Amino acid sequence: MIIAKKMKHNIEVVYEDNHLIAVNKPAGWLVQGDQTGDMPLSDYVKWYIKNRYNKPGDVFLGTIHRLDRPVSGVTVFARTSKALTRMSKLFQDRLIQKTYLALVEKRPAEPEGELIHYIEKDKERNVSKASYRKRSKNAKIGELTYELRSSIGQLHLLEVKPKTGRPHQIRVQLSHMGCPIRGDIKYGASKPNHDADICLHAQKLSFVHPVKREPIVITADPPARHQLWQIFKESIRS
Repeated sequence: MIIAKKMKHNIEVVYEDNHLIAVNKPAGWLVQGDQTGDMPLSDYVKWYIKNRYNKPGDVFLGTIHRLDRPVSGVTVFARTSKALTRMSKLFQDRLIQKTYLALVEKRPAEPEGELIHYIEKDKERNVSKASYRKRSKNAKIGELTYELRSSIGQLHLLEVKPKTGRPHQIRVQLSHMGCPIRGDIKYGASKPNHDADICLHAQKLSFVHPVKREPIVITADPPARHQLWQIFKESIRS
């Protein structure tokens, strides 16, 4: 793990080789630039590569996947066009195993289970809807499994493994189950978190390296500064 100080911010590099680089994205950061004009994580990673390796000119960095702005966790970028093409194909073919941690406001009725919904994104409102029936041609199947890991007071730690990658999938499916994520007022949480993040963290990505052809597991710890995650620290480690 490397902590790189840059532009008044730190990035935590959790994996790096000649083809890929993965960082622990802080909640609140964009992965890629948008209309807000805020500097995205991708620019910080380019700056890190350029300075660490004294690279002249522009640095190639391919965005493979994204996390929602209020979500933290493992984010992988490609350092070569070959890696970008092959990693994108792995995501498309569902050959990347993703594990998330979520703190929810209500204990699920069953301690573990599978959720299958049709998910449709309203682009104008930037919100997704989940239903058991296909209500429009734009709705696509979203699937995940969850397991209750721990409960402390009114908060419950779930381990979530999405099989698909629909917009806001975990957020909307857990909300539809009656278990909104702490801080996620867009999807039914009772109140926002202090810093406008939500308690959803991409903890792990597992896959076969697109160039080296060897198994890779990349992990990242939840935000250390966030008191709620620290309450569940022992359950997360076990």
